[in-house]
Amino acid sequence: MDSTRVTEQPTSFERPQTGIDPADPRGALVHTSTPARTPGSGALPVQGRSGGDVTVPVTTAHTTPGTSEPGTSTPFGKGKDTVSDPASEHSQPGAEQTAERETPRPRPSPESIPVQPADEQDRPAPNPEGPERRSGQSLPPGKPTPMRRDGDRLRFVGAATRRIARGIDLDEIVMGLCRATVPTFSDAILVYLRDPLPVGDERPTGPLVLRLRRTDRIPAERDTENGFQPATQPEPDELDAVGAELCEVRPGSALAEVLRGVRPVFTDAPAARAALPELLGEGGEFAVPDGQRAILAPLRGRRRVIGAALFLRRPERVAFEPDDLLVAAQLATHSALGIDKAVLYGREAYIADELQRTMLPETLPRPTGVRLASRYLPAAETARVGGDWYDAIPLPGSRVALVVGDVMGHSMTSAAIMGQLRTTAQTLAGLDLPPQEVLHHLDEQAQRLGVDRMATCLYAVYDPVSHRITIANAGHPPPVLLHLGGRAEVLRVPAGAPIGVGGVDFEAVELDAPAGATLLLYTDGLVESRLRDVWTGIEQLREKLAATAQLTGPDHPPPLEALCDEVLDMLGPGDRDDDIALLAARFDGIAPSDVAYWFLEPEDAAPGRARRLARRALQRWGLEELSDSVELLVSEVVTNAVRYATRPVTVRLLRTDVLRCEVGDDVPQLPRLRQARATDEGGRGLYLVNRLARRWGATRLSTGKVVWFELNRG
Repeated sequence: MDSTRVTEQPTSFERPQTGIDPADPRGALVHTSTPARTPGSGALPVQGRSGGDVTVPVTTAHTTPGTSEPGTSTPFGKGKDTVSDPASEHSQPGAEQTAERETPRPRPSPESIPVQPADEQDRPAPNPEGPERRSGQSLPPGKPTPMRRDGDRLRFVGAATRRIARGIDLDEIVMGLCRATVPTFSDAILVYLRDPLPVGDERPTGPLVLRLRRTDRIPAERDTENGFQPATQPEPDELDAVGAELCEVRPGSALAEVLRGVRPVFTDAPAARAALPELLGEGGEFAVPDGQRAILAPLRGRRRVIGAALFLRRPERVAFEPDDLLVAAQLATHSALGIDKAVLYGREAYIADELQRTMLPETLPRPTGVRLASRYLPAAETARVGGDWYDAIPLPGSRVALVVGDVMGHSMTSAAIMGQLRTTAQTLAGLDLPPQEVLHHLDEQAQRLGVDRMATCLYAVYDPVSHRITIANAGHPPPVLLHLGGRAEVLRVPAGAPIGVGGVDFEAVELDAPAGATLLLYTDGLVESRLRDVWTGIEQLREKLAATAQLTGPDHPPPLEALCDEVLDMLGPGDRDDDIALLAARFDGIAPSDVAYWFLEPEDAAPGRARRLARRALQRWGLEELSDSVELLVSEVVTNAVRYATRPVTVRLLRTDVLRCEVGDDVPQLPRLRQARATDEGGRGLYLVNRLARRWGATRLSTGKVVWFELNRG
């Protein structure tokens, strides 16, 4: 006689059964005889409990004449029924029969419904003294173990909803629904969602379109994660053909009526049977098992239907029961509400990312004489916005302003305040104010924004011609200067009070910025955490920069991007308490031989003298081919300057990758490009500059303005 092995599975993977072989964490093996197949046998693997004196709920037994051992039960309803051994829950009677034939162990169902009872005539007679209770005493041979089906369903629904609730994003929630139901509740599931999914209270536009988001079926391969194998190897069948990728729900159609009804329905109902071709495509309804072996459950969010789920069971498995509609309704409700929240969370995360992206510079400028690199790291994935920012602002005279700041907090409010302060700093930089004046105006702006709007900021201006840098600090960690030889130096800059305190003065210092040196500006999240104070972190940063510079030698500075990555590598697992903004500037400077500078008196002869000086400088640089264009443009700009200037006019030529000319005067009014009429004798100077120059512009200074233009060097 054939024999079959059935593995009794514990309810939870975390608590294995007591009294079993430690080498087999899945439970003891029970060897039983194999009687004839009985209709209505259990559809799911037997599920036991760990510890205690609790018997295993199983299906009603069918004994065969001449045998005293009951049958077994396997998944999908192909096996026979089982009962507990009267002597011990983990005993192995009939061990001598195991050599004949053994089936593979069934796939576990950690969050499943225990096996359902068999036919009505096989159920035990009611106890006249009251309902039978679970106890440590075994039942007589041939008598089934009592089972509480409502409690089993509640336990399954509770475990499934907890698994669904663990998901944060849309894919995790849908996957949780699939993993919780297959193979415990169904053999396959198809999840359809609206495309696109509506967000919050917004009204969807266009027709209702459902897209197949995910399908899940009982896998045929071995489950390598948990070490179990399905009891049977499912052959490819009609279930694999179920599911169209996209379907449009037409108003008034059968599918629209089923979705509007909200409640799950069996697919053998006329309305559901008519809706299947629309959902699954032409011919797809024939792949759905007949009878009550499929449930169509609408997924309804807070305000509208957002999709549908189709639960399927194979023909050899026991059909769904009316109570299973309640289970499907609970799964659909929890999944739909979770999807609604995930979509809202995704929209909020998108808004936060967009806010952070627009507050920070999308790309860094490429000013003359300096190379820039930056990094920004949020405090955590769940708090992607904060108050840290950095900026690089080109200034007149080929200078550049380097800014880094930190607003207290990690919220949308902090990000909004940061954006206002950054915009204010850009505006003040455009006025070419000294660094200490910029911080003073930022302090006033922070006080106007409200109380407790505190921030730290460091503002520096680098001049590539003079190789000098001017720095003012408002309560920010000091910058670190990495010299070409590999020496890292923490710059001595007066700390000052944070922005928003009010009534304090800020002090600026001017320092050397030699060519090849690298200035590192950062926020306190890089150097301060729960594990170290700020000065310890600054010292570690200085040592990290010095060690990195030693790798490239004393004559070659480390690559700027690689240097930023090395700096961030100093962060440990517990060092991400705050946002991190990092701005690195490599000073190349402009050599004195590439600069020509003159003062011209505001007189009629000034344009002619400017043309002669420019021609000599171009001859010295070997750029005679630009003489005609440069002389014409210099003459026009200087003519406009001396017409209104009262002090000497400055003219400067810079030879870098382009040829740049800057003309400054003491008149604050900026020139405006206009179209001269045919009868006008003047007004065409800026028109010529706009047509011939590569770029041009005008910047207002505290002492006047600068008009500049650039030409390609050919």
